[in-house]
Amino acid sequence: MRKTTMLSFVRHMLISLIFAAFLLLIPNIQLFAKIKGKDLITKGSKPEKLAGGFLFTEGPTCDSKGNIFFTDQDNDRIMEWSSDNKLSLFIQKSGRANGTQFDNNGNLITCSDEKNELWSIAPDGKIKVLIKDFEGKRLNGPNDVWVAPNGGIYLTDPFYKRSWWDHDKREQDGEHVYFLAPGATKLIRVVSDFQQPNGIIGTPDGKYLYVSDIRAKKIWRYSICKDGTLNGKKLFTKQGSDGMTIDNEGNIYTTGNGVTIFDPKGRIIIKIPTEESWTTNVCFGGKDRNLLFITAVKSVYGLKMNVKGTRYK
Repeated sequence: MRKTTMLSFVRHMLISLIFAAFLLLIPNIQLFAKIKGKDLITKGSKPEKLAGGFLFTEGPTCDSKGNIFFTDQDNDRIMEWSSDNKLSLFIQKSGRANGTQFDNNGNLITCSDEKNELWSIAPDGKIKVLIKDFEGKRLNGPNDVWVAPNGGIYLTDPFYKRSWWDHDKREQDGEHVYFLAPGATKLIRVVSDFQQPNGIIGTPDGKYLYVSDIRAKKIWRYSICKDGTLNGKKLFTKQGSDGMTIDNEGNIYTTGNGVTIFDPKGRIIIKIPTEESWTTNVCFGGKDRNLLFITAVKSVYGLKMNVKGTRYK
């Protein structure tokens, strides 16, 4: 009788402990469910077409006031979608700009592949050519760019044949990723083992860099060293991407077939479809930095989010 009573007591205690542990886990389970679900997106929101009639939209980026700038590459221009939802022309003759990002001084850094150059465009439209080549040879075609917190610039350089070129072969020995140190005038090569680098984004603390090898269908994460070089290459996900961005929760947004959001560990949170066959790039903007702005070839879309962009506070 005493033995049976003791066993019953032990079973009761075990059940109580398991139940208590489950109660402690509930908040974490709810948090995980929230991150995994559609709560990233403002309730009732879906991608809304903001403007159309373009030839090829790319390279969206946000200035310190929440205005979004994006390229219409085949029309050789850069457009502005203001924080009060108005569309205007920022600059014509953009050097066939593709990827863009603002630096810490408010200049728009552009991958201008008409002559395979890296530009800096001042707020008044004045153009400065930062880079024309690598070791005396023309770049393949600067594609996407990320400006680190210290002002260093990373850019991808795949080879996509352009109709406005008078050449059809690359001068570089491959398709690589480069770094331009603050104040420097020459690039250094930091990644040389990709098939076709494309989208690129870094964390706001400047510690990590994500780079897409779109042809290999992989995204890699690197640690950024003090001198701007990279180490600690780690596979983030077995999916390539065109342009990319990051939110204030550390989630990574990729493009191509709609927009796919990954958590910081590389797990898919949600896929967001659009009406277009291809999405080229994505960024956060707007007055509250919670508008997910999507470029999708001939159109641009907006989606209100419960998270925000990270570059500007």
